[in-house]
Amino acid sequence: MPTTLLQSNLPGLNLIHRGKVRDVYALSAQELLIVATDRLSAFDVVLPDPIPGKGEMLCQVSNFWFGKTAHLVPNHLTGKSVAAVLPTGTDAALYTKRSVVTKRLKPVPVEAIARGYLIGSGWKDYQATGALCGIKLPAGLRQAEKLPEPIFTPSTKAAAGQHDENVSFDAVVKTIGADMAEQVRDATLKIYAFAADYAAQRGILIADTKFEFGTDEAGKLYVMDEMLTPDSSRFWPADEYRVGISPPSYDKQFVRDWLETQDWNKTAPGPVIPDEVIARTAAKYGEALYKLAGIRLD
Repeated sequence: MPTTLLQSNLPGLNLIHRGKVRDVYALSAQELLIVATDRLSAFDVVLPDPIPGKGEMLCQVSNFWFGKTAHLVPNHLTGKSVAAVLPTGTDAALYTKRSVVTKRLKPVPVEAIARGYLIGSGWKDYQATGALCGIKLPAGLRQAEKLPEPIFTPSTKAAAGQHDENVSFDAVVKTIGADMAEQVRDATLKIYAFAADYAAQRGILIADTKFEFGTDEAGKLYVMDEMLTPDSSRFWPADEYRVGISPPSYDKQFVRDWLETQDWNKTAPGPVIPDEVIARTAAKYGEALYKLAGIRLD
C-alpha cells in the first residue's frame, strides 16, 4: 500500500530546502537526496492536507519519464540506491519509492513551460491580449483548443507564497543569456513533443507541462526536479476532451476546480480539503501513473 508523508524527517542529513512538495537534503558537494512528500500545492499555496501516496506516485512517474527521455536530454538521476543513504534507524519503506539520489546542479532560474493547448493562465492571457508570452496567436481560438504547434511559454520562478508570472522569451534571454535560453527552449519543446505523442497513444492528452533545468560545473544542461507529473502538467483523458470547456483531468486540476468554488483569496493558509476530494485526487494520480507507466502502487 502507498505510504503517507506530510514532512520528511531524516536526522543527520543536511536539509537545504523544503519546497511546496519536495524536501531536499545535501549528501555531498556533488549529490542530493530529493524526497517527494504528499503535500499538495495549488495556486502556489501549500494546502493543509496531504494526498496519501502522492509523493510515491510523483516520484515513480518522474523516474519513468526520465528513463524514457534520457536519449533526448540528460537528467539529474544518479541511479544510486536511496536505502543506502538513509540514516540508520529510518523506515526505508517510507522513503524508497518517493525519493531519488541526484546530481547536485545549479538551477536555471526559469520555469520552462510547454503548451500544446490553450488553457489556464495561457487562456486568460490570450483572452486579454491575443498573445501568450509575447507570441501572437491566431484569432478566434477557444478555451482548451489545440494550438497550431506547441509553444514555449516561460514564467518567472516566484518566491514562496508568490505567484509565477508568464514572461517573454526576450525576458528569459536577459535573465540567463541567449545560448542558455535557446537550449532550455529547445529541450522543453523536444521533451514535450515526445511525451505528448507517447501519452496520446495511451489515451492521455498533455495540455501543458513545466520543466526545471540545471547545469553542472561544466555548464552542461540537465532536466531535473520532476518530469511530466500530475503536479507539473495538465493531463486530459482523450475520450472526454472537448473544446470550449475546461476538460476533466487526471491531475490536481480536480482540486483547483474545487478551490475555485470556495471563499478563498488564494493566499496561505489554504482551506481544509474534504475527504472525498482527497480520495478522488489520489485516484486521479494513480490512474495517470498506471495509464502512462503501467505502475500500480496499491
